[in-house]
Amino acid sequence: MLAAFAFGGGGIGSALGNLAVQLAALCVLALSRDSFVSFWREAPLALRGLIAASLVLPLLQLVPLPESVWTALPARALVSGSLDLAGGGGWMPLSVDPLRTLLAVTALVTPLAVLFAAWTLPRERLIDCGWGVVGLGLITVLIGAVQLGAANEASTLYGSRAPGRILLGTFANRNSTGLFLTFALGLAALLPAPRPHPALAAARLAVCALLLIAVVLTQSRTALVLALLPATLGIIRALGGVLPGRQSWSTGRAVMLGFAAIAMVGAAASAVVITAPGRVSATLERFEAKDDPRRFIWDDATFSAGRYWPAGAGIGTFDEIYQVDESLENLTKRRAGRAHNDYIELTIEAGAVGLALAAAWLVLIGWLSWRARLSSQRWTAWAGSTFLLAIALQSITDYPLRNQTILALAAFALLLLTRIATDRGRARP
Repeated sequence: MLAAFAFGGGGIGSALGNLAVQLAALCVLALSRDSFVSFWREAPLALRGLIAASLVLPLLQLVPLPESVWTALPARALVSGSLDLAGGGGWMPLSVDPLRTLLAVTALVTPLAVLFAAWTLPRERLIDCGWGVVGLGLITVLIGAVQLGAANEASTLYGSRAPGRILLGTFANRNSTGLFLTFALGLAALLPAPRPHPALAAARLAVCALLLIAVVLTQSRTALVLALLPATLGIIRALGGVLPGRQSWSTGRAVMLGFAAIAMVGAAASAVVITAPGRVSATLERFEAKDDPRRFIWDDATFSAGRYWPAGAGIGTFDEIYQVDESLENLTKRRAGRAHNDYIELTIEAGAVGLALAAAWLVLIGWLSWRARLSSQRWTAWAGSTFLLAIALQSITDYPLRNQTILALAAFALLLLTRIATDRGRARP
């Protein structure tokens, strides 16, 4: 996770950084044989099944098929015609770009290392790791303070389109930065304290406020909205602990806590606007952007999805596919690179099976979140599920799981949720 934080925030444009993270993940896996075996013995069957299916899908797309089979797949006429002109042909895989699909498979090494290697850690050590993520969030704030005061992009790792105005931390994409800070915010608000202390409540509140302000300074619209999820959950937990009769969770009391939480979030947001009007207004103005090119990308990407339905074009192939289907009226000097909607991109690359897998993952997360309500550490589990929900929601307008850092953190969030939802406090080595 440390390697992913330091080197994994650049996405597909940072090959050496991704390689460093994946090599670290392979080293961890090589030293975690016992934990790996324990995971496949003890983890919920649904989780194991979905992990296996998520690995098998891109691997099957790399299996060579007879020419009579792959040419019958949707939208393969262009590939077939190109091979005929080049004097090629014969057996080909389902993926129209096998190297891209193979690259996508290697990216899964990082989240699998987090899941497998940490499975046998005691619950207390997992919570310590959660506080470590909060610490990384504070480091991001410090890096961002330097970036916001810089006159150029020298303080960023991957460059910036607006140097000195956007908090990026160790990421290339402000949406990823905001999402990471949202996870740190949820952990800071919901994790149990390492040890009791009179100043704990004040310190927790200060850290949460600092992380929330940092989310605003990323100028990420989605992250600003998604930060309300852990903030509201943290306030509900805090109010539930101080109001009388906290053991009784009647419907009326739950509604009262919800309204109180919304009111406090609104008050906090107003305070941020008052204390930093310039930076906040820059973020809010982005909600009014009417020239967002994503809506044009979505039009052309939806057309691609229909052409390759239901088999898909192969995981990781979107950029090549989109160059063919991009309409001239939407053409710009820059390449789209991504669909900026991971559900559309998944439909293009994996077809009906990919969408079914995504739906199954969401159902699993919901089921584990429901089971976690019975645990004394349910708030910690819900910090993980809130982050996973935030990823699912941000995927509507972005591509959060396309960098190694968010992949590693998503695996950690899933680990927290799964362990607390299924572990009944049994001793672990």
